Amino acid sequence: MVEFIKEVINIFTEYRGYFLQGIGYTMLIALSGTVIGLVIGLITGIIRTIPTSKNPIIRILLKIVNAVISIYVEVFRGTPMMVQSMVIFWGYAFMNNGATLPLIPAGIFIVSINTGAYMAEIVRGGIISIDKGQFEGAYSIGMNHWQTMLHVIIPQTMRNILPAISNEFVINIKDTSVLNVIGVTELYFFTAKISKMTWSIFETYVVACVIYFILTFTITRLLRFIEHKIDGPSSYSMNIDEDDVKEDR
Repeated sequence: MVEFIKEVINIFTEYRGYFLQGIGYTMLIALSGTVIGLVIGLITGIIRTIPTSKNPIIRILLKIVNAVISIYVEVFRGTPMMVQSMVIFWGYAFMNNGATLPLIPAGIFIVSINTGAYMAEIVRGGIISIDKGQFEGAYSIGMNHWQTMLHVIIPQTMRNILPAISNEFVINIKDTSVLNVIGVTELYFFTAKISKMTWSIFETYVVACVIYFILTFTITRLLRFIEHKIDGPSSYSMNIDEDDVKEDR
């Protein structure tokens, strides 16, 4: 057991440059994909909640857009990201005479559109959870749909869906490993490379396992801390001036 631990430590020490580079690319892709996916989810959420218009042309356009969004969500939620990676990466090469996308931008794009499909449903559920009186109150003071969403609904929605966003980020940290099928140099890619160089396959993957656990555990705790800070204290005390109360009476 002692020899095994020494071997694991030696592998990490000797190849820490590769591991650190893999961690950097993994975090870059996961974070970028989560942020862009959230933007996609917010845009689709706002569009899918636009009230029915009396104008027949606008009504038809909205139906078409909603149908396209529904297809996008169902396709990307219903297929593995590994398959999506192969189809998008090699599909682009097929249509461009063998020219392929740059690997890191391709990885960010794939994770983003995959995350966007899940975020679209998360945001839609968050918007639906907001009381309808919030919409009615905003409309009553002259706000249009976009103003209502941006200034009233979305801020509340973001608070409600923050745990789900955090969960998607943690999932993306792990799911970037599937991008090695198209050659993206993230953590799993370098782990596989190191294992072939050392022939210490089990020990090398134990190092990767520990690194993934540290990343996800740290990010999870950090995001939970942020959630608690946003929640504020569990109990509130209001300082009320008794003279003001008497005056109000």
